[in-house]
Amino acid sequence: MARILVIDDEDRIRRLLRTALEMEGHQVLEARQGNEGLEVIRTTAPDLVITDLMMPDKDGLEVLLALKREAPELKVIAMSGGGKLKMMEPLLVAEPLGAFAAVRKPFDLDVMLETVKRALAA
Repeated sequence: MARILVIDDEDRIRRLLRTALEMEGHQVLEARQGNEGLEVIRTTAPDLVITDLMMPDKDGLEVLLALKREAPELKVIAMSGGGKLKMMEPLLVAEPLGAFAAVRKPFDLDVMLETVKRALAA
């Protein structure tokens, strides 16, 4: 199946996605923040990235901008629960910045898995 990188500073989100995606037959890589995620992308060439948008250090929006320059063909699913940005909805800018889809946290796991299938098929 596919090699999928999950970038999220929340351990429970990474564990949930790892378990669900591995049950679907995918290989799952993990990173706790954006800089680490970009390094994993550069060294392992995943088929898909699922990234949180609101993280310390380099956030998901910065990851999207970097990937638009470095790997524009790589599909990215952005996810966010909102975070500190009350004035700007980060999910609204994710797709214009290059994300394949934007998913609100907390997410329905079946919806996330369907989004992953669509992204991998696109």
